[in-house]
Amino acid sequence: MTKPIHAPLPTIGEDPFLWLEDRTSKPALDWVHGQNARTKERLQGDVSYPPQYETALELMTAEDNIAVGYELRGHVYNFWQDKANVLGLWRRTPVASYKTDKPEWQTIIDFDALSAKEGVRWVFSGARRLYPDFSRCLLNLSPDGGDASEMREFDIETGTFVEGGFQAPVSKSSFSWLDIDTVIVAAAFEAEERTQSGYPRVVKLWKRGTSLAEAVPIFEGQVDDLAVGGALEFDGDAQYLLLTRSIDFYSGHHFVRLASGENRRLPLPDDVGDIALLKGQMVFGVRSPWSAPGGTTCLPDGLYAFDFTRWLKTGDIGGIETVLAPAARVSIAHVASTRDRLFVSLMDNVRGRVVFAERGERGWSLTPVALPENGNVDISHINQFGSSVSFSITDFLTPSSIIWSDDDGDTLTTVKAQPARFDASALVSEQFEARSRDGTLVPYFVVRRRDQQEPVPALLYGYGGFEVPLLPAYAGLRGKLWLEKGYAYVQANIRGGGEFGPRWHQAALRDKRQNAFDDFAAVAEDLVRRGISTPSMLGIQGGSNGGLLTGVSLVQRPELFGAVIIEVPLLDMLRYTELPPGASWMAEYGDPSKPEEAAWLATYSPYQHVADDADYPPVLLTTSTADDRVHPGHARKMAARLQAAGHANVLFFEETEGGHGGRGDRRIQAAQTAMKYVFLEQALTGATK
Repeated sequence: MTKPIHAPLPTIGEDPFLWLEDRTSKPALDWVHGQNARTKERLQGDVSYPPQYETALELMTAEDNIAVGYELRGHVYNFWQDKANVLGLWRRTPVASYKTDKPEWQTIIDFDALSAKEGVRWVFSGARRLYPDFSRCLLNLSPDGGDASEMREFDIETGTFVEGGFQAPVSKSSFSWLDIDTVIVAAAFEAEERTQSGYPRVVKLWKRGTSLAEAVPIFEGQVDDLAVGGALEFDGDAQYLLLTRSIDFYSGHHFVRLASGENRRLPLPDDVGDIALLKGQMVFGVRSPWSAPGGTTCLPDGLYAFDFTRWLKTGDIGGIETVLAPAARVSIAHVASTRDRLFVSLMDNVRGRVVFAERGERGWSLTPVALPENGNVDISHINQFGSSVSFSITDFLTPSSIIWSDDDGDTLTTVKAQPARFDASALVSEQFEARSRDGTLVPYFVVRRRDQQEPVPALLYGYGGFEVPLLPAYAGLRGKLWLEKGYAYVQANIRGGGEFGPRWHQAALRDKRQNAFDDFAAVAEDLVRRGISTPSMLGIQGGSNGGLLTGVSLVQRPELFGAVIIEVPLLDMLRYTELPPGASWMAEYGDPSKPEEAAWLATYSPYQHVADDADYPPVLLTTSTADDRVHPGHARKMAARLQAAGHANVLFFEETEGGHGGRGDRRIQAAQTAMKYVFLEQALTGATK
C-alpha cells in the first residue's frame, strides 16, 4: 500500500534550493564539484572500481563490437567509437565489404581530429543527405553532447566542409534538403521563432547565397505548440514536402505543400500515429478509435491506408483499407518502407517480430519475415530508395546479430554477430506477471541463475512513459558486471510504456500516473513473494522519465528497496514546466499552472515529498550539466533536499558533458557505469572496500 503523503513545500518561493536551477552559476557549480568529489571518493575509491571501469571501457570500445550501419547507394554508413577514437569516426564501406569479417572502412570525418583542430569537443549528432546521389549532407555537431547543435554543409566525396556553404549556429533548429540550393529550416534561433518548449515554431526555405535571416517562412505553429517541422518524403521517384505542427507529444496536424504554395492538411485525426507512403498509398495508425469518412472505424494497434495520389488530385480521401488488423497483446513498434514493400515491426507479448505488407488486386496482404524465433527481432536499417533491409536479433542472454537482405526480406544472411561478453550457460530468462494495486497483470522479465535457491541481490529496471517499450536485449556489461556474479536482473513492463500499444500508455497518462508507480511496486513485491530477492537486496534504476519512476518509488515505498539509482530525472513536478523544455511534456504529465492538474502532480512529485523521518535506502542521483532535455536542476535539488533532511546515504554525481543520453567520450560513460555497479554492490551486499 502507498505510504501517506507528506506535506509539500508551501510555495515555490520558499524553495531553499532554487539557486541550484542556475545551470552554470558559480555557487551551483561549486556545489556540484563538492558533491562530485564526495561521490568519487566513495565509489571510485572502492577497490572494485578500477577493474569494473576497465571492463566497462574494454567492452564499450571493443574492436569486435557490431558496426551497425545503414545502406545508401551501395555504401554502408556507420558511426564508430573505440579507445583510439574517443569522439568517434563517421565512416563508410561498400556493401560487399560490410558483409565480410573485416570491412575496409573509409573515414568520412574523424571527430577527434576535428575537435583538436577547432578546440571544441564536437559530438556527432547526425546528418541529412541530399537526394539522389547523397554526396552532400547537412552535418549536425553538438559542442557538449546536448540536443542543441551547429549545422554545416559537408561534401562526403571530398571529405571537406563546403566553402561558403550552408551553416547555422548552435540551436535546437532542424535542417533538411529541398534541393541542392534550398534547405528546409525548422527555426528556433530567435525567441519569436521558438515555442514555449524551446523548439522550432516556424518552417522556412533558405536559398543558397542568402543569409539565414533572409530565409522565407512557409509555415508556422502556435507558441504553446510542442514544435513544427518539415522535410521531403519520398514514394519511389515522387517527392512531397510534408509539414507537421506537433500540438503536443501525441497530437498534431500534418500538411503537404502543393506546387501552388498551399499547405493542405492531410485528412487524418489529430492523434494519428505512424505515417508511411508506398506506391501512392498513405499508410497510418491511430492512438484512439477514429470513424473515417466512408464509415470505416480505425482502431489503435492497427494500420490503415487511403489513396494519397487520388486525394492530392481530388481532395477526396475515398475508401479506407485495412493493412493490419489489431490483435490482443500485439502492438506496433514502428513502420518503414523500402521502395516496394512496407515493413512493420511488431511487439507480441513484449517480444518483437517483423512482417511486410504489400498491396495487390485483392487489397493488402501480410507476410512474416522468415527470421529466427528464438530472439527479439527488430528492423535495424531500411533503405527507402532501394531494396536493402536488415534486422537485429537479440535477447537477454544471446549476443546480438544482424541479418541482412538485399531483396526486400526474401533472402536473409547473417552478416554480423557479436561475441559473447559473459558466461550465460548457467543463466535463464523468464517472464512473470505481477498483480498491480487495481488488479492489472503487469509482465516482467527476470534473468538469473537457473539453479537459484535463495534470494539474491537483484536490479529492477523500469521506465513506464511516453509510449516507449522495454524489450529483451543483450547487454554484455550487465552480464559481466552483474549477472556473472550470481545476481539477478529484472525488467518491468509497467503501464505508461508502449509494450501493448496506446491503451497501455494511456492507462498511466496524466492523472492516472500513479498506476505506473503502483505497477513498479507490485513487481518489487512479486519478486520478494517468489523468493527471487528481498527488499534489502533489491536495487532499482531508471533514467529520465524512469528517473521520475525511481524517485517516486523512493519517497512512496522506501521499505521495498535496498538501493535507488535516479538518472537524469524529472523530480520537481510542480516546477518542471519552468525548466526548458519541460513544457513539451504537459500532454504526458499535466500542467502545474492549472490548479486541478497541479493537484494530481502534487500527490506524487518526489521533490515535495522528501520526509525528514523516513528510512530511505542509499540513493545515487546522476545528471549532466549539458543536459538540455531534462534540466540538471531536478537532480541537484533532490540531492540537496535529501541531504538537508538528514539522509547521509545520498550521493550525487554530475558530468559536465554528454547531454541527456550521455553521448560522447566512452571513458566518461565507462566511469559512470562502473560507479553505479559499485554503488549497487555496496548497498545491496554491504561490500564496501
